Amino acid sequence: MQINRLFEIVYILLDKKAATAKALAERFEVSTRTIYRDIETLSSAGIPVYMSKGKGGGISLLPDFVLNKAVITDEERNDILSSLKAVNAVNLSKTDTALKKLSSLFGDSNPDWIEVDFSSWANPQNETVTFNTIKSAILNKRIVTFAYASAKGQQTAREVEPLKLCFKSGSWYLYGYCKSRCDFRFFKLRRIRELCVSEQNFQRKSPSQILSNDNVFQKEYIKLKLKLSAEVAYRVYDEFESYDQQEDGSFIAEVNYPKGEWIVYYITTFGRHCEVLEPQDVRNNVQTELQNALKHYL
Repeated sequence: MQINRLFEIVYILLDKKAATAKALAERFEVSTRTIYRDIETLSSAGIPVYMSKGKGGGISLLPDFVLNKAVITDEERNDILSSLKAVNAVNLSKTDTALKKLSSLFGDSNPDWIEVDFSSWANPQNETVTFNTIKSAILNKRIVTFAYASAKGQQTAREVEPLKLCFKSGSWYLYGYCKSRCDFRFFKLRRIRELCVSEQNFQRKSPSQILSNDNVFQKEYIKLKLKLSAEVAYRVYDEFESYDQQEDGSFIAEVNYPKGEWIVYYITTFGRHCEVLEPQDVRNNVQTELQNALKHYL
């Protein structure tokens, strides 16, 4: 497409400073006449491109030109570079080349106002491999198989049409259609083992947005009301959006979480600093879990 060729011509000129029409024609497998028309198009669009004759001549850009002067605003440029830098910081996707190229195009090689790292404190190498393998399967529409450890401690074999990689609440997930369960599912990347990409393709398309208020968990939410002591205020600030601080420094927090046994385990991580006020069945389950744990110390 012409627009892609025009963009790459600008990048080549920024990178190499100058190029001949013959060299560009050979690179894009078009005629030199087509290249001359492209130069006219760029010039009409406000790109300061010019041609010079003689030895050392060719097609060039004005020395001080950067792409954002003619195409995007400073704010848009910063948003693009910062977003790429954030994605690059995940260390799960190969974006470094794109970041360097666009930084060069925008005349800014150091968008350093933001620093993000989504990887865990633990060694993220296994998750990195899993992420990139699933990413490739999604882009090539290949079915994947793997062993999965559920929240109930069961390990099951899954065959999945991978649709999207999602980051939610501090963890990476695969969202896809599970052929083993005949339904859409989220799979936490750290629980995936023995991942294999098959030769079998699929045609199913991913929904545009799944991490919204009406996502697949909506019918399985449970509302918790918790009382947390002042000693875990840092976790309240980190993990709860809505809470009321009491006169004694404690907190009353209400939150909606997807149903599952994981809720009990999550609550017990607060130890003596958390009391379930509602609902009663979760309160009873936490009590049972703590009593069973206590048996190990009697």
